[in-house]
Amino acid sequence: MLYPQNLDQKINFVKIKDLLKSECSSSLGQDYVDKVSFSSDFNLVRRLLDQTEEFRKILIAGEAFPSSNFTNLNPFLEKAKLEGAFLDQEEFYEVKLALQTLRGCVTFFQNHGEKYPTLSALLGLLLDLDMNLLKAIDLIIDEKGKIRSNASKELQLIRTQLLYEEGRLRKVMERIFKEARAKGLTPEDAAMTIRGGRMVIPVAAENKRKLRGFIHDESATGQTVFMEPEEALDINNEIRDLEYMERREIIKILTRLTDQLRPAIPALRKATNFLGLMDFIRAKAKFAQKTDSCKPEIVKERVLNWTRARHPILEMALKSQGKKIVPVDIKLGGHERLLVISGPNAGGKSVTLKTVALLQYMLQCGLLIPVHPDSKSSLFDNFFIDIGDEQNLENDLSTYSSHLMSMKHFTQFANKKTILFIDEFGTGTEPQFGGAIAESILLSLNKLGAFGVVTTHYGNLKQVANKNQGLVNGAMRYDVDRLEPIYELEIGKPGSSFALEIASKIGLSKEILAYAKDQIGEERVRYDRLLTQLENEKNQYSGLLKEVKEKEKLLQIRLKEYNQLKETLELTKKKYIQEAKQEAKSLLDQTNKKIEATIREIREGKAEKEITKQVRQELEEFKKEIKPEKLEANDPEILVVGGKIGEGDWVRLKDNGAVAQVVALKNKDVEIAIGDLKSNVKLSRLEKISKSEVKKEQKVLSQRGNYNTNAKMMDYSPNLDLRGKRGEEILSLIQTFIDEGHMLGIKNLRIVHGKGDGILREITRNLLRAMSPVGKMEDEHADRGGAGVTLVTLK
Repeated sequence: MLYPQNLDQKINFVKIKDLLKSECSSSLGQDYVDKVSFSSDFNLVRRLLDQTEEFRKILIAGEAFPSSNFTNLNPFLEKAKLEGAFLDQEEFYEVKLALQTLRGCVTFFQNHGEKYPTLSALLGLLLDLDMNLLKAIDLIIDEKGKIRSNASKELQLIRTQLLYEEGRLRKVMERIFKEARAKGLTPEDAAMTIRGGRMVIPVAAENKRKLRGFIHDESATGQTVFMEPEEALDINNEIRDLEYMERREIIKILTRLTDQLRPAIPALRKATNFLGLMDFIRAKAKFAQKTDSCKPEIVKERVLNWTRARHPILEMALKSQGKKIVPVDIKLGGHERLLVISGPNAGGKSVTLKTVALLQYMLQCGLLIPVHPDSKSSLFDNFFIDIGDEQNLENDLSTYSSHLMSMKHFTQFANKKTILFIDEFGTGTEPQFGGAIAESILLSLNKLGAFGVVTTHYGNLKQVANKNQGLVNGAMRYDVDRLEPIYELEIGKPGSSFALEIASKIGLSKEILAYAKDQIGEERVRYDRLLTQLENEKNQYSGLLKEVKEKEKLLQIRLKEYNQLKETLELTKKKYIQEAKQEAKSLLDQTNKKIEATIREIREGKAEKEITKQVRQELEEFKKEIKPEKLEANDPEILVVGGKIGEGDWVRLKDNGAVAQVVALKNKDVEIAIGDLKSNVKLSRLEKISKSEVKKEQKVLSQRGNYNTNAKMMDYSPNLDLRGKRGEEILSLIQTFIDEGHMLGIKNLRIVHGKGDGILREITRNLLRAMSPVGKMEDEHADRGGAGVTLVTLK
């Protein structure tokens, strides 16, 4: 059941139909758009959605599906069904093109039936259609829609004779025209032309007696007459007679072809329905593609769970203005079936309600809707809506009376299979009474188990939604500091109207606001102020949460880089150790050989002093050769003092040589600090060292110029201000700024150079273009500096 009768206009579904019609390529598809209707049949709606979804996939894949000649054949079939009647060549040409489109559809689904099973099932409409009819028409009608000369032997003979006579006439006329021109009978720059279907020669009016023939016409001034020469008269008559014969033969051919088509009229009517259906489904798919729509999961349990839902008409309007729509997340089901949305005026309450209403209605009409593909929805039997002013002068109904009539219908017919939408619930009469009646109706609808969305400003309805199972509050978020709507729906809490804040922002006097607060009551003001405070805190926490997520993302990147670096170092360490072992083994082998040779020479020399001295000298020289070279900056040898380790002592880790300071001891577990990094280790892994040795090591490390990434990260700013600098000064500044940002893994940088004459900006951007770490650069937002600031994104 739908309520009211003009529901299509209320939710602007009429505009959706107009947009669908614009996507159709024929009147057949547009006729199907007019037949679109709301359905609660689960299988039917799912089949309609599957058809559109499959066609959307055809469009996305760019498959070669027929895209033209979805012709309405019904007028031609009506004409052809009469005995003795015949279709002319233009009408048969339209039939031919439509049959070619049908053949293309059949071929496509025969080849891709498994990919598009729901659409392929529609081929059942074409089971009775004999495609031999297309071959018969093609033998008679050519690609330009004309009768082929070989359609019959008689027609071929007639046309051959006609061509011969036309050629003979042209030769005779050219000869006569040439002679007339030589005699000066024709005006200057005159040429042969056609009058009354016959070829004629223009002759000056004063010379018309000098040329024998028939006058067919004269010029507007009367100075020229158009004459058919006597000699050409018989030829023209012969041509005209042949044309009549050609026409009679064509009628015979078309009558025979129409007789051949007549038995196929029932099958062609079904084929016409198929063409219209294909055009209609394609229009729905093209509309879905334009609005980025998809098919949500349709479930039988009562639930409405949409992510990133968008009003298609509003989104198109905003896109034309260069703006973006704010998507809405809706979740109804279980113990939260009726959503009561509150918030300030122009905050988006009505837009949210109309978005949900339109999308649910579109879905149950078999249209894909603009939501995230993970969304879920169910179908409802009843669809009720109360939006806008329904004042009826004929029935003497006021605005409020008309709303009450709607509420009467809602409470009488609503059930668990009903979804309803009420905008500005309770308004139109005295607030105290209107709020009380609205509260009673809301509780009644909740008791009936209905689903839906209600918008209101009444505080008592917010409290009722907060206390009763089945109802849930929703608030349109609002920027309290700037007093601007954010157009985001937050389910679970009521919204404030921010009336006092807006009045104060506008500049109403304190006396007026104070009186208004007294009239409202302290409790109500306190309640509204609490909502304002909650909204403010929500905005603050949203900003902090965003910042934390960005930092967490950066941390994950750094952790990944650290793990990759650690893995690389481990592999490099193993490689160097293996190389060192191989080199040591080789050196040891050489040493052993040298010692053995030395001993052998001493024995053979029988310990003679000179020989022994010489051999020992050679051995010393060999020892010098294999002695390791001293490095330019040797690591300091740290003195281990030993003894009991206590808090504040300096220690060294035995396994890796790292120097640390003891922070705390607990039994055999020790907390140590290595720079800014703290860690827990076993006492057995540590050895105590002297403080003087630690200072020596720190001095050596400082001389090596270690790069402290953590300190650099803390000191680095992603903003560089070049205002007031000269062109030659900024090269080194920008180079250092980009290199450090790239090394620290910062992606987004900001360079302030000001607008001025644009010279500094041009130099800056030319430098950036030549730097390999730079991925993209663009102007800052107009509110934050525009062309005076360059945003840099690093690779």
